[in-house]
Amino acid sequence: MQRRSVLGLLGSSFAIGLGGAVVARPAQAHHGWSSFDPDRPLYLRGRVKSVQWRNPHAEFELELAPDLALPADLQSRALPEQTSRIDGKAILEKTRLPERKDRVWEIELAPLTRMKAWSVEPLAEGETIELIGYTLADGSEPVLRAEWLFRDGKVYGMRSSPA
Repeated sequence: MQRRSVLGLLGSSFAIGLGGAVVARPAQAHHGWSSFDPDRPLYLRGRVKSVQWRNPHAEFELELAPDLALPADLQSRALPEQTSRIDGKAILEKTRLPERKDRVWEIELAPLTRMKAWSVEPLAEGETIELIGYTLADGSEPVLRAEWLFRDGKVYGMRSSPA
């Protein structure tokens, strides 16, 4: 999975303990919910290319289906109750296809503890899935924070734990 990497410095006390040497390690960018635009829900469907099932949240690359289109039944899909109250029907009504032409998207799911609460098994490379979620507010990258994961006829909420 290709992600932006930046150099992160270890704590200054650790560096001082090493005789003042500066020690750098790669750190990956983490996007909180505030980085995403909740007014632009997107629908994606495609094939899982690579998976990293780890904290701070599960991530994977999704290669979009060449025939990507909004499903006819999208607005009538049943959504599971979550502990966070959200207006799922309103989100489904606003859901659109991405305007970006990127074929591969980085997907951010929930933390592993929440994935376990929903009984979501790790995704497999080559598997086809559907998602609804939000892209970065600044539109700078093909990244989606998932609100719902549709897999094998089941729907999993990603914002909070099952109600």
